[in-house]
Amino acid sequence: MDATTAAGQVPGPGDPGFPAHHAPRCAGLAELDARLTGCRACPRLVAWREEVAQVKRAAFQDQEYWGRPVPGFGPPDAAVAVVGLAPAAHGGNRTGRMFTGDAAGDFLFTALHTVGLASRPTSVHAGDGLSLRGVRLTSPVHCAPPANRPTPGERDTCRAWLAAELDLLSPGLRAVVALGGFGWQALLPVLADAGWQLPRPRPVFGHGAHVVLPATARRPELHLLGAYHPSQRNTFTGRLTMPMLAGVLREAATVAGLPAS
Repeated sequence: MDATTAAGQVPGPGDPGFPAHHAPRCAGLAELDARLTGCRACPRLVAWREEVAQVKRAAFQDQEYWGRPVPGFGPPDAAVAVVGLAPAAHGGNRTGRMFTGDAAGDFLFTALHTVGLASRPTSVHAGDGLSLRGVRLTSPVHCAPPANRPTPGERDTCRAWLAAELDLLSPGLRAVVALGGFGWQALLPVLADAGWQLPRPRPVFGHGAHVVLPATARRPELHLLGAYHPSQRNTFTGRLTMPMLAGVLREAATVAGLPAS
C-alpha cells in the first residue's frame, strides 16, 4: 500500500512516508538519486548532517559540504552492488559521493582498483574523474548518522531507497557484497521482499560468507557475499587486510561475469 500522510496527501520530503511512497515510482537511477537527495524523512539525521556541514572539520573549513543524503555511485548496468553502512560525516556528507573523502573509502577504492573495478585507487571528490566498472556503491542509510550509528527506525525508513535501487539494477545484477554486519542484516529483508528466496535459517554474516539465492520467475540468480567493513577500527587492527577485501571483491566480480585482475 502506498505511504501517504494522515490527510491522504502525497508525502513531502520531511514526511516519514516520503521514501516508501516515491522510491518505488522512480523509472531509473537518475530519478531515484534526484528524489533521494531531497529526502528529509529522519529528523535526527537531517539535524546532524546539516550541523556537521555548518561546523565542519578544521581541515575542511574552506570547503562547502554536501550536507544532504548521499546517492549511490556507479553505472546503472552494474553487475555487482557493494552495500556499506552510511556516509561518513566528513566523507560522503562532505563530498556528496559514496565512500569518498574518508579513510574507509580510501581502503575500499584501493581494493576495487586492485581487482580492476575502479579506474584509480583514490577517491577524493566528486569531480576527480574516478569511474567504476560494473559495480555500484550504495548503503542502507543515505545520511551521515551521529557516532556512525543509525537507529533501526532510520534504517527501516531509508530501506525503500535501497530496495528501489536494487530493483532498478536487478536485470543485470548478479552479486551483492555487504560490508559489515549492519549492511548484511539490512539487505536480507530487502532481498526477501524483492522475491529472492532466502535459506532457512537466514544466513549469518561473516567475512567470506557466500550465499547463492536461486533464480525466480522475476529475478536472476544472485550471489550474496560478506566482507568486514573497511572501517579504521578493522583495518588498523588487521582484522581486515587489503588482500582479504580484494579477495571478496574479486570473487564477486568473477561470479558476476566481470573480468577481474
